[in-house]
Amino acid sequence: MRIVFFGAARTVTGAAFRIECEEAKILLDCGLFQGPREFEERNRRVDLYGPATTSAVVLSHAHMDHAGLLPAFVASGFAGPIYCTPATKDLCEILLLDSAHIQEMEAEWQTRKNLRKGLGPQKPLYTRGDVERTLPLLRPVPYGERRELAPGIFFRFQDAGHILGSASVELWAVENGTTTKLVFSGDLGRRHQALVNDPQIIEEGEVLLVESTYGDREHKSQEESVREFVEILEQAYREGEKVIIPAFAVGRTQEVLYTLHELHRKGIMPPIPVYVDSPLATAATEIFKKHPECFDGQARALLKLHDQPLELPRLIFAKTVEESRAINDLKGAAVIIAASGMANAGRILHHLKHNLWRPTAHILFIGFQAQGTLGRRIIEGAKSVKLFGEEVAVRAQIHTLGGFSAHADRRELLDWISHFKSKDMKIFVVHGEEKSAQSLAASLQEAGFSHVKVP
Repeated sequence: MRIVFFGAARTVTGAAFRIECEEAKILLDCGLFQGPREFEERNRRVDLYGPATTSAVVLSHAHMDHAGLLPAFVASGFAGPIYCTPATKDLCEILLLDSAHIQEMEAEWQTRKNLRKGLGPQKPLYTRGDVERTLPLLRPVPYGERRELAPGIFFRFQDAGHILGSASVELWAVENGTTTKLVFSGDLGRRHQALVNDPQIIEEGEVLLVESTYGDREHKSQEESVREFVEILEQAYREGEKVIIPAFAVGRTQEVLYTLHELHRKGIMPPIPVYVDSPLATAATEIFKKHPECFDGQARALLKLHDQPLELPRLIFAKTVEESRAINDLKGAAVIIAASGMANAGRILHHLKHNLWRPTAHILFIGFQAQGTLGRRIIEGAKSVKLFGEEVAVRAQIHTLGGFSAHADRRELLDWISHFKSKDMKIFVVHGEEKSAQSLAASLQEAGFSHVKVP
């Protein structure tokens, strides 16, 4: 077995790992690079992944840094099956179409810019047509079912507890009469995270690819983050102010809605309207409702009481551009949740333009902010940022609530890995910026794991 690391190596985005066995070549994930321009240029080298020689793709979950290059991979010649969980299949259907729309719009904008300079047109990374050729290749496989990928190669999904449908992957390859088991953690969620199940423990494997998004730090507790969230909501309500939340359309938006539902149910939610200004998040929320099998015990218990955990009074979904623009004219307190989660694109940019310069507004970050993104610059203390070609001062109150993260922190990652029975397994630390990956690798070596590398 040979492993080639195409992405998510000393960086968080662009997850793609090629597993080369005697009988077949398998790609684990096929994600977009996001962040600085030099990262994004790597998205156009998907031909290096060997689309024509890859037998199958095994997809851990639907986030774009794991699934967002699939249409380009198909356009480059891949025609095999793409295995994923049923919920991931449903989410990919909306997320990939949305991504294609973004690719086409960005190419159109770049083409106009190029033509003014006397340069040629810009081709989109992929198109809606590429997505429509990709979706029929998706093959849903439930958690816990072992399936054959190729002669002598099998896989099984386990719940990773990150977002709806997210999976860790167990892969067995029989070569020369010897079976090697590889485990890919996927993105691991937190224990007791709202809405979704806890990550499934795996105990055996000879090779482990483990994520390290937060491999160098520990989150605030979820309880502490919820208390801080309530304080921000109460202050905004008293002052008639806005709380702007950049949130991933899949995962964080639904977790915030669930948290607000629980605050309302317990009588501690101020009577403040909540706007979800993201057509994609609106569609994703409906898909969440279709997959209660992925919910944790508390959410399922609410469903049995006919209590929808993703609904609450004064919740408004803004679907049209006109409805989105109207939010900026609102008077009085409001919570506004909009994508993208790293504030690099989407309707959140309009809300930031209207509120970043206002000292009484609240900007609340609840997810990871990758290097090179607007969100990262804001939380690192930028005095001003450029939005729609205009310099905007950063004077709003900036909050980061780590307890809402969908990624396991250093302690939780070490705990999950500690359940493997062998300390002699080969561990490759991936999906983390270099500092986080190296820190987790050092912690694993201190814990007695003897073969740890950061590719």
